[in-house]
Amino acid sequence: MSSRPARPEQARHHDRGTWLVKFTSRVLVVCPRCGGRALVVPRPGLASPKYFSELLFQPRRLSCSGCGAVADWTAEQRGVGLVGAVVGGTEDPFFRRPLWLQTHCAGRILWAYDEEHVDALTAYVGARLRERHASPTMSMFARLPAWMKSARHRDQVLAGLSALRALARRSAPADRSDAAHERGDRARHHGSIFFRGGAY
Repeated sequence: MSSRPARPEQARHHDRGTWLVKFTSRVLVVCPRCGGRALVVPRPGLASPKYFSELLFQPRRLSCSGCGAVADWTAEQRGVGLVGAVVGGTEDPFFRRPLWLQTHCAGRILWAYDEEHVDALTAYVGARLRERHASPTMSMFARLPAWMKSARHRDQVLAGLSALRALARRSAPADRSDAAHERGDRARHHGSIFFRGGAY
């Protein structure tokens, strides 16, 4: 362990209510065809969403540069509303593919959607002082499991996040983590409903 003092940005973390859905604009997944790294992004040509919650309903495209696989996702129509994706868990919210960024950590599975998500988690876990500036209701950091927040597991979680960052740079089927397999562990069994008046 380094004896150097932590930089100010490492010593303190300010939780301003970041939602997990913010990180779904770019999700690294296991390709359904070749098992390499594929990318899930909003379909090209769409307007940028005004609110993060709109990301739950935005049409998506899965593409793999390794094998050329392409698939499209659109939100399910239910009456006059749309059923949005459900974030959380080790599958992507749209195609239900295993996330590419997964690793075993402290007896659990540590996962992230992409490198930006890894960086946000690293800043939080590595901070010695965590300050909340928003309601914990929707905050990603407030909803993290206790084992990730525990000082006892800090070094293991930071090492796991470093492994995820390295994994994000690899894309071949042989690079796939042994933690990245299909489990079907949805966070919830229903999604948000979007009506013209907003999301509920």
